[in-house]
Amino acid sequence: MSGSMAVLATAASFVGTHFVLSHPLRVPLVRAVGEKAFLGLYSLVAFATLGAMVWAYRAAPASAALWAVGDWLWALASALMLIASILFLGSLIRNPALPGAEGQAGHAQARGVFAVTRHPMMWSFAIWGLCHILIYPVAKNLIVCGAIIVLALGGAVLQDRKKAALDPAGWPAWQARTSYLPFAAVAAGRAQLGGFGMHAIAGGLVVWLGATWAHLPLAGWPAGIWRWIA
Repeated sequence: MSGSMAVLATAASFVGTHFVLSHPLRVPLVRAVGEKAFLGLYSLVAFATLGAMVWAYRAAPASAALWAVGDWLWALASALMLIASILFLGSLIRNPALPGAEGQAGHAQARGVFAVTRHPMMWSFAIWGLCHILIYPVAKNLIVCGAIIVLALGGAVLQDRKKAALDPAGWPAWQARTSYLPFAAVAAGRAQLGGFGMHAIAGGLVVWLGATWAHLPLAGWPAGIWRWIA
């Protein structure tokens, strides 16, 4: 099996097992083995398939880049990653989709990152994937980052279905006040931008600065503002 095909196979197993275990098989498996055993199985499969994907990615040779990557693409990717960092940090507070927040969707406010999209964490992962495709357009990277995008955005759709079934009053009301697509609820007048909070803005900025700085020692090239000031 060629390097790219191995990456594709392991990426498909990572995404496919996540979808299958999170949705059609979750209820019967929890009923059969219990919640704790299911979470253990889920984690084991997730780590095993993720590890296989990482191993295949590292072993695969880099193909020729599909397009030239200049400073303007780096600048675009850096700006998008700052937005992704704000979405991710903002999603950690008052998010009715997080474990332990069941039943809170009916009272949740469509403010801050939730005015942008009701799935800020999933969109932050998707933006991460897009940015890394933009700046490293080789076959193996397109496969892995494409898998992350599919997992994030497809998972958001399936999450809506699952949450609506578990909370038939609260989640549809939350959906009516928010949007899957970024800024769609704002454009439709259902949500208003504002109220992001320091945890999103300052936290996102700190994470963005730290993560982009770490690219040089970890990946061998500078990213973000460090590309121009390092």
